[in-house]
Amino acid sequence: MAVVTSRGDKRRAPPGQRGPAFAARDSLGARVRAIFGGGQAGPETWTALEEALVRADVGPRAAADLVTRVRASFRPPADPAAVLAAEVAKTFADDPSWRAPAGSPGIVMVVGVNGSGKTTTIGKLASLLAREGRRVSLAASDTFRAAAGEQLETWASRTGAHLVGQERGADPGAVAYDAVQAAQARGSDVLIVDTAGRLHTREPLMQELAKVRRVLEKASGRPPDEVLLVLDATTGQNGIAQARAFTEAVGVTGIVLAKMDGTARGGIALAVREEFGVPVKLVGTGEGTDDLEPFDAERFARSLVGR
Repeated sequence: MAVVTSRGDKRRAPPGQRGPAFAARDSLGARVRAIFGGGQAGPETWTALEEALVRADVGPRAAADLVTRVRASFRPPADPAAVLAAEVAKTFADDPSWRAPAGSPGIVMVVGVNGSGKTTTIGKLASLLAREGRRVSLAASDTFRAAAGEQLETWASRTGAHLVGQERGADPGAVAYDAVQAAQARGSDVLIVDTAGRLHTREPLMQELAKVRRVLEKASGRPPDEVLLVLDATTGQNGIAQARAFTEAVGVTGIVLAKMDGTARGGIALAVREEFGVPVKLVGTGEGTDDLEPFDAERFARSLVGR
């Protein structure tokens, strides 16, 4: 199931000229300003701020940390929403940003639960890499879902990637192994490995995912350069359980925050960062082929707070 076609030439403005990358329909900033009222802050102010952050999916641990930092830096008549946005951005300040992996090829394994936008994210990542002039191969290691291979085939056609796959029900590890060999033979710069979406509560399925990772390491002689967990930005605090299970199973190295094109606030990114130290690498901002961008902490902070 190999596909090599020319990719579409969809013209869009450069990322820096597109305006806000994220939508903020329900402004946390408006709630923060209401909490602070006339600009003074008492004990009840900080309690209310922490509750507002938890409601924004930031999570109790990250919310408490943010309140501590905002409390230390806020001085009237400063805009409390601006202070909060600055502290949110600082949370990610020292995190490594997205860079295409080097190698022959660089290997990116992509994991996530059903419905998270995983396969679509893979297609967008292939497009991003192709626009940078990199030769991309895709491994269709999701051999359980009938539509998965077809979706990847469509994305391969759009992006000019080479697709490696087998029949439905084939061993995912075998597909991954073949894909590494094929990518090496073709001189691909990056191999992106799809995996079956699975409930993080199903231990046998998580063990199978770990097997795919071991196969990739055996075939290439090194661990995958990136293990990206795709999180639906609307998932709420369930994202914590997902991040824990996938990190324990396969050693997640980065988060892709998908579906940030609607009313999603993405507070779960802060919760996961605080709980596990896993950085956000990429953000899905729409349905288009080009709607995947490297994570920008300051833009994310402004979006979350609604400034």
